Amino acid sequence: MTSFVLASASPARLGLLRAAGIEPQVVVSEVDEDAVESLARQQDPGLTPRRLAQLLAEAKGDAVASRTTDERVRWVLSCDSVLEVDGQVHGKPGTPEVARERWQQVRGRLAVLHTGHHLVDMRDGRTAGGPASATVRFASVTDAEVEGYVATGEPLHVAGGFTLDGLGAPFVESIEGHPSTVVGLCLPLLRRLLTDLGTDWWSVAQSRA
Repeated sequence: MTSFVLASASPARLGLLRAAGIEPQVVVSEVDEDAVESLARQQDPGLTPRRLAQLLAEAKGDAVASRTTDERVRWVLSCDSVLEVDGQVHGKPGTPEVARERWQQVRGRLAVLHTGHHLVDMRDGRTAGGPASATVRFASVTDAEVEGYVATGEPLHVAGGFTLDGLGAPFVESIEGHPSTVVGLCLPLLRRLLTDLGTDWWSVAQSRA
């Protein structure tokens, strides 16, 4: 089996890979996301949410790859997601107050979820990557529904303050784009990145048929 490292603490990303036939090792990058964003904005005041998602993914992947010494590891994959609302970045809310405010802003509206991807081939250091985006239509939820969701604690620790694969799913009306992008890892894009680096999907994923 090809040794595959997921440079993310996200259980949703881990679940996507496992469901698709990839059983990765999980290595958390410990990258300071705020510091990466601050530096990026200093260098590019016009930084877009889509570009920010990609820069964060690259920072996390490079950090894990640089300290990976196990020669059995072939691939290091990192991802990062942000929600774009009115041109502004919505990351993880962190507090109930912020989560509540963000849901009051997005309910009944469209927003765009950007997920950056960075894949490192540890054999030769080659990389492939890029962002994927999906448009999310949020339901016109009531104040009581927002309060109930915030009270679960789930939206505090996920990009954009919602999930498609958890308690937040009933409050998402539709997705334009691949659903896995919203979960945090675009599987069709990952297949293309592997292809770009000369590797067939089935050399990495295990068929359960």
